Amino acid sequence: MASPAQFRRNGDFILGGLFPFGKETVNLRERAEPTLLRCERLSLLSHPRLFTDGLIWALAMKFAIDQINNSSGLLPGVRLGYDMYDSCLEPLAALQPSLLFLSRRGSARIALRCNYSEYQPRVTAVIGPHRSDLCLLTAKLFSTFLIPQVSYGASSESLSNTEQFPSFYRTVPSDKNLAEALVQLLNQFGWNWVATVASDDEYGRGAQALFLSMAGADNICIAFEGLIPADLAEPSTRRQLENIIKLINSTQVNVVVLFAHSLPAQALLEHSIRMGLGKKVWIGTEAWLLSDIAVSTPEIQSVGTVLGFVMKAGTIPGFQEYVAELFSSVLQEEFCQESRQLSRVLGAEVLDTHCQQCDHVTLGDIWPMLTVIMVQPVQVAVYSVAHALHRALGCTSKGCPKTPIRSWQLLHFMNTFAFEVNGQSFRFDQSHGTNTGYKLIFWAWRDGTVTHLPVGDYDQFLYIQKSQIQFHTPDKKEPTSECFRRCQPGQVRRVKGFNLCCYDCTDCSENTFWNSTAAPRCSPCPQHQWSPAGSARCFPRGERFLRWRSAAGAALLAAAALAGALSAVSAVLLARGSRSPLARLAGGGRAVCALLALLAQSLSCALFLGRPRAALCALQQLCFALCLAACLSCLLPTALAVALRAEFPGAAPGLLRCLARRRAWLLAAASLLIQVMLCCFHLYLGPDYLVLDYESLPSEVLLVCGTRSWAAFAVLHGWNAFLCLLCFLCTFMVQTPASRYNVARGITFATLICLVVWIFFLVIFATLRTVLRAVTQVCTILATTLGILASYFLPKCYILVFRPDLNTEDYCQDLTEEQPEVNSQ
Repeated sequence: MASPAQFRRNGDFILGGLFPFGKETVNLRERAEPTLLRCERLSLLSHPRLFTDGLIWALAMKFAIDQINNSSGLLPGVRLGYDMYDSCLEPLAALQPSLLFLSRRGSARIALRCNYSEYQPRVTAVIGPHRSDLCLLTAKLFSTFLIPQVSYGASSESLSNTEQFPSFYRTVPSDKNLAEALVQLLNQFGWNWVATVASDDEYGRGAQALFLSMAGADNICIAFEGLIPADLAEPSTRRQLENIIKLINSTQVNVVVLFAHSLPAQALLEHSIRMGLGKKVWIGTEAWLLSDIAVSTPEIQSVGTVLGFVMKAGTIPGFQEYVAELFSSVLQEEFCQESRQLSRVLGAEVLDTHCQQCDHVTLGDIWPMLTVIMVQPVQVAVYSVAHALHRALGCTSKGCPKTPIRSWQLLHFMNTFAFEVNGQSFRFDQSHGTNTGYKLIFWAWRDGTVTHLPVGDYDQFLYIQKSQIQFHTPDKKEPTSECFRRCQPGQVRRVKGFNLCCYDCTDCSENTFWNSTAAPRCSPCPQHQWSPAGSARCFPRGERFLRWRSAAGAALLAAAALAGALSAVSAVLLARGSRSPLARLAGGGRAVCALLALLAQSLSCALFLGRPRAALCALQQLCFALCLAACLSCLLPTALAVALRAEFPGAAPGLLRCLARRRAWLLAAASLLIQVMLCCFHLYLGPDYLVLDYESLPSEVLLVCGTRSWAAFAVLHGWNAFLCLLCFLCTFMVQTPASRYNVARGITFATLICLVVWIFFLVIFATLRTVLRAVTQVCTILATTLGILASYFLPKCYILVFRPDLNTEDYCQDLTEEQPEVNSQ
């Protein structure tokens, strides 16, 4: 087989190729002479993959170009050529052919110009190199000349900067997509305590940094992060690898995420086996998962479970047959002779990187790798340039115009248009990459050989067939890798110690919730919602008020009905016997009005039941105050008459006429009118209003009528308190002969009950903020009503019904008509 660095073919447009055929082993820093770098390759027998990867990729590029040249549909009449060089997996070694690519066509010199728009370099576009660190160096050169460079393996996110690398493209996803897939994989298995190790190169450091930033944002904690030295031949490398293994072991993680190429990955796995690290879940990437170097590590099966992501890529139809024909027919010798002749013609312009071992490669050396190495990205890279040429030249089905095309003219078409390869559509995105997604593969061992078993698929979202993964645990189930138990919804983390990833889980308190892994603390529920302790969400609050159908409501309604019924019956009895002495003594028509006021007062209890509203709140206190004032106003003339007879017997005859008949009604009406005026003043100062209390009850909103102004409350009920006190003072010291009905005693007890009830009511009402506030108000109304009925009216009704013999003029003499007695000496 011809030396890889001698793969050449002339054509109308030359594509430069950079492929990793070997490894530079000379310490470049110790070079004393600025001579051309030569690739001193490692033994092909000891590390066959180091050579076969690059050779297969180079053959894939040759195959794609031959397909295009033999096709009449893409570039009819135009022939593509290629000029392939060995990158040696070293940036400086890759720089030399890159400079040759930039030289002016037909020479080995690079012209220094201010404007390169008319400059024609040796190559039209560049395919490769494979690694990110090489691309970061070469892409700066090619972007200066705006020569399209399409890499088939560089995934560093730094290369996504289109301002810095405007002509760089790649046919693989960036490391950002890989990091997102890894985070979703860890989340699906609940692994939030992991270690990460990377090779100390552009690929490893960049991928690890992206993964660390995304993992931290997704509540995945990194127990340890380390770097594998770039130069594995250094004496200190062994000690650094041993330190990495010791630190991984000390963290007690069960999952290790490894970003490295095949040789660094093999070195780390070898040391983990030798030092007895124990079985772990190793999550890898395409850079080492598909490599036979890592698989060939002795006792590799003892490392545990190996999972990882590889890029989705289809096969190239006819490629294996093409390679077999190339190696087994006369075509190989023709190809090699053509490459050697071109090298001799170019002479000193060609970098002499001839590899003696490369001349002895056989089909058997590379055949096993043809099904493992993904070559579609190389084919897609070649076709992307070919399609851009097709559009730039303005090709038709009949042919392509022989128009000079500058390299920079291809960029517009590569940025804008999609293209097809083997029936599959591709398009460069805004960062000049193609994201075809990933496959999740599992190392399945059968009879000592590994099979890359697909167990999942990632395309923005990850799907895993967990049943196909057999972990290294005794039950074949996934192991746990947690520094803490994962908090359940409704629990918040409480950090313990100095590591933020180690914490206990505590329940959220009442009316707070937590169900997001990104929330550092429990969040309070909205005012209209509530939650129990340890809740993951909030619930709508119920409403609490004095309901009609509640036990308390039913009892109060029954008591109000009883009070109303007694008031109505008493009013009927007194109205029917209004001309009797006892009815006249009780006040006659005024007594009936007082009982009707008590009936209305009993009915006003209904205002306190059911869902409160603003209008009801304003009416509650007004109705109670007016009804009670009407009752007390009707009792006031009788109380004053009793006081006049008892305390002022000399002036009583004249004054009593002011309390008789119509004048008594005027006094009661005046008293009630004062209360009406005070009600209007209460409305002016501020009536009661509806309060939605969210704090008193844990799971309900309390609907109560709140007092807007205690001054207005005092003004409203102050007059009734004054009437009660006045009636009480007028009657409590009055002595009545045993032969007469003691009307004063009834008024005394009625007003005393009102005063006592109101004292307790004010204390309780001012402090309560629950549904019992309405209950207290209703109980106060009922206690006042029943107290007045029992003390003043019901005894009279008893006499009217059961003791009519006492209903006489002598026993029940009208106070306003009786003359005071004069004591004789």
